[in-house]
Amino acid sequence: MSDIVQTVKNKDPHENEFQQAVSEVMVSIKPVMDRNPEYRSAKILERLVEPERVIMFRVPWMDDQGEVHVNRGFRIEMNSAIGPYKGGLRFHPSVNLSILKFLAFEQVFKNALTTLPMGGGKGGSDFDPKGKSDNEVMRFCQSFMCELFRHIGPNTDVPAGDIGVGAREIGYLFGMYKRLCNEFTGVLTGKSLNWGGSLIRPEATGYGSVYFAAEMLATQNDSLEGKVCLVSGSGNVAQFTAEKLLELGGKVVTFSDSSGYIYDEEGIDKEKLAYVMRLKNVKRGRIKEYTDKFSSAVYSPVDANADSNPLWNHKADCAFPSATQNEINGKDAQNLVNNKVKLVSEGANMPTSPEGIDIFIENDILYGPGKAANAGGVSVSGLEMTQNSMRLSWTREEVDSRLKMIMNSIHKTCLEAAEQYDTPGNYMNGANIAGFVKVVDAMLDQGVV
Repeated sequence: MSDIVQTVKNKDPHENEFQQAVSEVMVSIKPVMDRNPEYRSAKILERLVEPERVIMFRVPWMDDQGEVHVNRGFRIEMNSAIGPYKGGLRFHPSVNLSILKFLAFEQVFKNALTTLPMGGGKGGSDFDPKGKSDNEVMRFCQSFMCELFRHIGPNTDVPAGDIGVGAREIGYLFGMYKRLCNEFTGVLTGKSLNWGGSLIRPEATGYGSVYFAAEMLATQNDSLEGKVCLVSGSGNVAQFTAEKLLELGGKVVTFSDSSGYIYDEEGIDKEKLAYVMRLKNVKRGRIKEYTDKFSSAVYSPVDANADSNPLWNHKADCAFPSATQNEINGKDAQNLVNNKVKLVSEGANMPTSPEGIDIFIENDILYGPGKAANAGGVSVSGLEMTQNSMRLSWTREEVDSRLKMIMNSIHKTCLEAAEQYDTPGNYMNGANIAGFVKVVDAMLDQGVV
């Protein structure tokens, strides 16, 4: 397996995040490759790590002062063996090919686990929506879609939102697609409810990571009732992770953003959570402002260059990393272990470094990797696609019930795959193996394409 990782490093030496994602999967699937020599002879791994298509384009747009700016747009169409490409669009200054290829690669296996017919893709731009007016964001989105529309469609590639792309951005993108193509189709998910969106979609990733955590605890005859929980981030995923934890009896004590984090020892109740939602979703403020409203909380700035993040160094039972990739390094993971955390359920994509993952597994932490634990978001995106195709709108209860059923199925699939390949209880191996086998078997069925 090391030869494939080395090939990726030789071809793309600067794509560290993509190399990390590939390395993680290769370690897990070695026993699968050993038992299935036909995978090697078909060069399945060499095909799997190469995107089917990489699209890169310029995005010129004009700000409110009439000044022209140019950003870079991307769409990575990674694998369509089991369905149309599906995956979010991310608007953030950090966006580059490496990050999007890692996200697209992860998305392939995540989508395979959902039981829905979706391939994997990802896209976005290095555009930063922060501090931009609605009109500036609209002009950028319209320019972005003027190129992207050529490459997407309801049966080809169905993007969704991600960091920096919420209902506002999806609306602007959809409006321009509709104008360019002269058709109203389910080409984007995450739409507003009154024109084709699905109930539970904003909540789905956060809810799903909590449902997955509850399933992991149930294997030990335990539950989330009374558990103290660390949650990173304060955006969509973190907010609804907290909401579902409160509903199931958990106690949330942290939120964060790029500048720092708050620790509220009394717990973040429904009133406090509602304040955070208004602060981040309406005012677009900073999490530091929480302490101006609630004296029970302490704010701590975080140094991005520090060797650890103090958010992960509090006494707790469960951790829900819900911000971004590699936010938990080896030292953070050891701090969580030292503070008696027994469960980690990833709401973000690849938020734990390889060293951190090893520490969790070595210490028998219930560790739910992102491609399994945060698959709720893309699952409800798939349900939105289904509703669009059928011209139906399901109730909140029906969508939530289907989401919970899918997360239960993913949990069971991961456990069974881990057991089958002699690593019982290892959700990391189980998720990678189950997703991998489904995708590569479909690739073999379809020939060398």
